[in-house]
Amino acid sequence: MEKRSETTFGGKPVTLLGHPVKVGDKAPDFTCVNGDLTPFTLADAEGKNKLISVVPSIDTGVCELQTVRFNQEAAKLKNTQVITVSCDLPFAQGRFCEAHTIGDSIVVSDYNGHSFGKAYGFLIEELMLLNRGIVVLDKDNTVRYVEYVKENTNHPDYDKALAAAKALED
Repeated sequence: MEKRSETTFGGKPVTLLGHPVKVGDKAPDFTCVNGDLTPFTLADAEGKNKLISVVPSIDTGVCELQTVRFNQEAAKLKNTQVITVSCDLPFAQGRFCEAHTIGDSIVVSDYNGHSFGKAYGFLIEELMLLNRGIVVLDKDNTVRYVEYVKENTNHPDYDKALAAAKALED
């Protein structure tokens, strides 16, 4: 499995595992877990553009703000499914979604096998959490935008990610 060191977590270098995706790539499939413990794959958002918001843990401040922000933006997007992926257990994600009224986006867990993290190059070897970032896919699952945040305590570039998603809706 490919390893690369291009990011930090709390100022300390960490190693990302997996194959990073690039604009123009065909997005690899992955299997995460829904809140009801059923599998979630790209096919569950078939025919839609996808904005995948990747967070280390929804139980941290920046991750919370990122998840809430993209849920709010999801209501404004016509044909884009917003998907938040973390390694939090589905039960914790469920409590978070209820407490923050997350209903316009889907929140899925990559805890069991780290399928998404490995397929998209977001898995942090030292923590077995996901690196913060964004991936925007068109309805044919071609990567149209990707950001691997360089310091995990920083926010992603919301404006660029949303512009990429909105450009697919025109």
